[in-house]
Amino acid sequence: MPREVPRARRVAEQVQRTLAELLRREVRDPRLKPVTITHVRVSPDLTHAWVSYEILTGDSHDPLQREILAEAARYLRGPLGRALRLRVAPELHFQPDEELERGNRLDDLITRAVREDRERHVDDGGTPGDEGE
Repeated sequence: MPREVPRARRVAEQVQRTLAELLRREVRDPRLKPVTITHVRVSPDLTHAWVSYEILTGDSHDPLQREILAEAARYLRGPLGRALRLRVAPELHFQPDEELERGNRLDDLITRAVREDRERHVDDGGTPGDEGE
């Protein structure tokens, strides 16, 4: 696994904060649903930024939302570079946050398993602690 460059990490944090504000303020497409920037990873040379996002009211894999964000990436690159005072603004690559979705699926599986386990024990007819009698 490549070692993380401290400057790239700091720039990624700044990109996340600034980009969230720019998306809210600059992107005027009414089709774009509310979006949260969950994570940004920047290349060591700061020329690329992979932006993980989550759509708050819908599917993050919606092709229309991905298209809108890809189009916005071209227009946001300039204002982002100026806001961060970077010589070369990173090229933005938007991608749905897979880690968040994986965590949500895992949470749903655990919740379902616990619920089914409780239902199974209620169906046993005994009360807790009656096993040895």
